[in-house]
Amino acid sequence: MRGRWRAELVGVARARARGVAATASTSSAMTMHYECAPSASAMAIRRVVVTGVGVVTPLGRGMGENMRALVRGRAGARALEVLDVPEIERGWFDATRRTVAGVADARVGFDRDRWCEGDRYAKFVGHARCAAHEAIEDAGLMATARTGEGRDDVGVSVGSGMGGVSDLTRAGALMARGELRKISPYFVPRILANAAAGRVSMDHGFRGPNLAATTACATSAHCIGDAFRALQRGEASVMIAGGTEGCIDLVSLAGFAKARALSASGIARPFDSRRDGFVMGEGAGILVLETLEHARARGATKIYAEVRGYAASGDAYHVTRASPDGEGAARAMRAAMRDAGIVDPLDIGYVNAHATGTPLGDAAETMALKSVFGARAIESGDVLVTSTKGATGHLLGAAGAVEAAYAIMALHTGEAPPTVGYDVIDESLNIPIVGGASGVSSRLRPSTRAVVTNSFGFGGTNASLIFAKPPPLDAQSAASVVRY
Repeated sequence: MRGRWRAELVGVARARARGVAATASTSSAMTMHYECAPSASAMAIRRVVVTGVGVVTPLGRGMGENMRALVRGRAGARALEVLDVPEIERGWFDATRRTVAGVADARVGFDRDRWCEGDRYAKFVGHARCAAHEAIEDAGLMATARTGEGRDDVGVSVGSGMGGVSDLTRAGALMARGELRKISPYFVPRILANAAAGRVSMDHGFRGPNLAATTACATSAHCIGDAFRALQRGEASVMIAGGTEGCIDLVSLAGFAKARALSASGIARPFDSRRDGFVMGEGAGILVLETLEHARARGATKIYAEVRGYAASGDAYHVTRASPDGEGAARAMRAAMRDAGIVDPLDIGYVNAHATGTPLGDAAETMALKSVFGARAIESGDVLVTSTKGATGHLLGAAGAVEAAYAIMALHTGEAPPTVGYDVIDESLNIPIVGGASGVSSRLRPSTRAVVTNSFGFGGTNASLIFAKPPPLDAQSAASVVRY
C-alpha cells in the first residue's frame, strides 16, 4: 500500500493507527503514532472469476468424463495390482491382501510417458502438468503461453500435500543397501512440494508469482485462496491454481492405515452409518483464475463462476482428528461468507463437503454445517450437502481443487452431484441422501446465489471457498472492480 508514513513520539498513553485505538502501558512515556494516506488504487479490490478447469482423477481425465461418472454414481477405486505401485516397492507387494485405492493412470486417460516424460518427473508433477494443460486450454490461454505476451502477469499457485513419497522410499532403500551414490541428482527437485508449480510455470512460460502451499488435505483449497488474494491485490492478472497428488504407494497407504484413517471394507461411504474410513486416491485439479477486467479485455468466451470468498482457520485440537464440535470448520465457513459479503446463509444452495467417510470427521463437519446454516436447512435439503469422495476417493492435497471444480459445475448446471456410497442414513447426522428414488431432489434451489467447498487437513487446518454465479462478460453491464 502506497502512502506517507509518519512516526512520532507523543507523551500520552494512546495511539491511533488509521482510527484503531491502542492503549500504551502507563509506565511508558512514549507511543509510536503511524498515519497512512492510502492511494486510491489500494482501495480497489479486483473481482476474480474462473475461466478454465482441468482435472485428472480416478474417474477420468477432463470435466466431461468426471461429471458423467459422478451423475451415474460410479466409484473410481479398484483393487491394486503390483504394477500400480512404484517399482522399488513391487517386491513387497502382497497380492493375497486386497488393497483398494483410486488410481489416476492410463486406464482413465492419464498418459504417464507424456506428462512424466518417462520417469523424469514424479507422478504428482505429471498429474499437475496434465490438469494444468486442460485448464489453460479450456480458458483459451494457450496463445499467451505460445507468444509470451503478458506471461509476466500470469502466476502459478499449485501445491501437493504428500509430494514425492516414493522417491524418499527409494532413497531409504538405497541407504539401507549402502548405495547412496546411486541417488539421482534430481532427487531433491522431485520430492519438493513446489515441484509441480515450478514445472507448470516452465511448461507455459508463466513468470508471475510462483507459489505452493502444503497443508495436508487442505492444500489445493489454500492454493486457490492464495491465488484469489494475489489477484485481488493486483499482483497478477491470471493465476493457475490448484493441487496435485501421486502417492498410491505402499508406504503412504501403510501410514494412513496405521493412523486408522483408511476404510477396512475398501468402500468410501461419506455420511453413511456404515462408514469406516476413507479410500485413498490421486490426481490433480487446476482452475484458471483471472480478474474480471482481464477476462473481458482479452475476450474470454466463458466464465464458470466468480470467486467470492475464502477463509482459513485452525482447530488447535489434535494432529489427525478434527475438533468434535466442528468449531474450527464453522469459523472458516462463516469467515468465508463475510469475505463474500453474504449475510443470509441461505444464499448458499450447495456445499461440497470435505466428508471423507471417517466416523469422527464426518460427524464434526455435520456439526459445523448445522451451526452455520441451521439444522433445519441441512436436514430438509434447503442447503444440499454431498461429498464426491465416495466417487473419487480422497485425493488428499488435490481434493480441494477437484471438489471446487465439481462445485462450480453444480452451480453452472443447477444440479448437485450425489454422494456415491451413501445408502443408509446415520440418524445421528441426518444428512439427506441427494438424488435417487429415495433421496431429496438434486436440483439446487432457484434462489441459490453461491456454493461452498470445504477442505480440512491433518494438523487442524481448515479452508472454505465460496463461488458465486458468474457476472456477465459484457463490460457495460457490471463493474469489474468492487470498492470497499
